[in-house]
Amino acid sequence: MKTILHFLISIVSLSAYAQSGENFDLLYHWSDTNLVGSATYNNTYNEIWGVAVNEREFAIIGSTAGTHIFDVTDPTNSEQIQFIPGEDFGPAIIHRDYHDRNGYLYAVSDEGSSSLQIIDIQQLPDTAIVVYDSSELIMSSHNIFIDEKLNTLYACNVKTPGSGWGSTSLVLFDINDPVNPVHLLDYQVPGGGGVHDMWVRNDTAFLNNGPKGLFVVDFSDLEAPQVIGSLTEYPDKGYNHSGWPTADMQTYIMADEDWGYDMKILDISNLSDISVTTTFNPEVHPNSIAHNQIVKGDFVYVSSYHDGLQVYNISDPSNPTKAGSYSTYELNDHGDTYHGAWGVYPFLPSGNILVSDMQYGLYVLAPTLDFGLVNSKTDNLTIYPNPAREEIRIQVPQTETKLTVSIFDCKGQEVLKSMLYKDLASIEIAQLKPGIYFIKALGEKTNYQQKLIVQ
Repeated sequence: MKTILHFLISIVSLSAYAQSGENFDLLYHWSDTNLVGSATYNNTYNEIWGVAVNEREFAIIGSTAGTHIFDVTDPTNSEQIQFIPGEDFGPAIIHRDYHDRNGYLYAVSDEGSSSLQIIDIQQLPDTAIVVYDSSELIMSSHNIFIDEKLNTLYACNVKTPGSGWGSTSLVLFDINDPVNPVHLLDYQVPGGGGVHDMWVRNDTAFLNNGPKGLFVVDFSDLEAPQVIGSLTEYPDKGYNHSGWPTADMQTYIMADEDWGYDMKILDISNLSDISVTTTFNPEVHPNSIAHNQIVKGDFVYVSSYHDGLQVYNISDPSNPTKAGSYSTYELNDHGDTYHGAWGVYPFLPSGNILVSDMQYGLYVLAPTLDFGLVNSKTDNLTIYPNPAREEIRIQVPQTETKLTVSIFDCKGQEVLKSMLYKDLASIEIAQLKPGIYFIKALGEKTNYQQKLIVQ
């Protein structure tokens, strides 16, 4: 077990580049000229992740050197508070990937003699401790995802020491003991091809298989996983890179990592008959690439390489509309290169958005009032106490006959919903675990949200 070193040298700039945004404001920007770019794409930075710990918010960004953790609770005064060196580092490193579960951060790299690192982040911002660092199960992996309902870690394109150029398409690990992962299964999608990325919940995995297309696999029986859906032919088919479903599991947003290819909106209401509802790529360069996307509520957040952050309203899946954007990449060099916005993370309780740019580093953005997710604060609405323990009380404005109140966890999942009609009403929250939540109140004339701390 080794204690994390503090990374002492960083260069922070809010105005070094002339970025512009539509419905987003820049709160914080960081990059470090002391870090080297990769030899392949000259990208210093890669994946972005976010966590809420001890009533504070943190951004996690990978670089060729390792893992950088920033306290972004007060975003305009953000600071790097921890640095975890990668097992391998330097110009050979292109990819890192992250996921957290039960107070631990899981980290991998896709290059070099790397390892699976498990980092205890329960005492942030004071400390982060590497409690597992081994290449026995994973020396390198392109992407990881955790099935949070079952505590299963999925890793794709996995190499282990001695595997040479070969890799295992998909490997599953039990992490019920979070610091002692146990190998469960090696899996190859029928028809060949390697899993590039995935989204998983409750044993159901959406697997993006590059040129082979999309496969949906039921892993409830590890002795005999079943393909329960697939999409191998579709408009603008290229390298099936990544995707994310809506919360109701009726719609799936998918991207092919090819220059000028549209994104796809799929109807997944019947997994045995997946179909394309529409394709879209409005208002960006004709040679754009959508890299990674995450769905939160009615919006899909896309890290779109040269075009930075792009956000679309998908409340009507047949007619997606542009909701906002922010340019993180400053050069006008669209072409056969992989530069610009790598990843996006929209699930912080504050509603702030994290973006990583391959060349320009970390961005913390805030939606403006013109963006559909930001709710204007109503002066005559009162929610108390905050922090709260057993219940909260809400003074319903006299202008409202009813008020819909929803509480969301830090992953953006709705955990409680109530309809209020009285002037003063209470909502029991004893069933919620301690932590940071978001409370949202909607009425005919009320559109309000704020952070809620449950003790």
